[in-house]
Amino acid sequence: MTAPVSPPQPQGATLQGTSPLQGTKARLLELVKRHGAPTAQALAQELEISLPAARKHLCDLQEAGLVSARTEKPGGRGRPQHVYVLSDRGESTFPKSYASLCSDVLRHIEELFGEGAVLQVLNARQAEMYSRLASGIQGELPQRVQTLALKLREAGYAAEAIEEDGVWYLVERNCPALKVAREYAQMCESELKLYSDLLGVPVVRESRIACGAAECRYRLG
Repeated sequence: MTAPVSPPQPQGATLQGTSPLQGTKARLLELVKRHGAPTAQALAQELEISLPAARKHLCDLQEAGLVSARTEKPGGRGRPQHVYVLSDRGESTFPKSYASLCSDVLRHIEELFGEGAVLQVLNARQAEMYSRLASGIQGELPQRVQTLALKLREAGYAAEAIEEDGVWYLVERNCPALKVAREYAQMCESELKLYSDLLGVPVVRESRIACGAAECRYRLG
């Protein structure tokens, strides 16, 4: 007899920046993903917990930005009811193969058009990012680097702006594209240029996660 296959579990999701999701909350998040837009009643029934308990867990997940609620009519008709869906952050907690896909695409570009073509593609991406971010990164260097750190945190870099002895540093403690960065150093070089352009000062990388360091650390100015 074949053993049942367990559904994929959320990877690394946290509540209010504390501990990873586990137990009922992790199962709730998986059920919301599996069923699309379930009601609290349906989730409580499937988990065999009380409706108030299900609502409390869902409220916690909403506060953590992992799910959102909306009102809709069943089949477009009938009495409106609240249903729950994954937010972008909630969706990102489930395993994805984007990094492998990106690596495969870059490898094919390199094979077809040469190593320089990879850097051209990455530079084009960074140019697009610059045009999207530049208008919001203004002011003196301390304000600019703190704003950039905020934007990077929103993108999953766990970034922080730090001042030490009058020198500003940008520190990233997570690399969302680590697999790609390890295979293509051009990604990190393109990123380095982006930070320099956005901040308007020379940027020197002192450590790199893709090379085994605990963080990517950039000295500014």
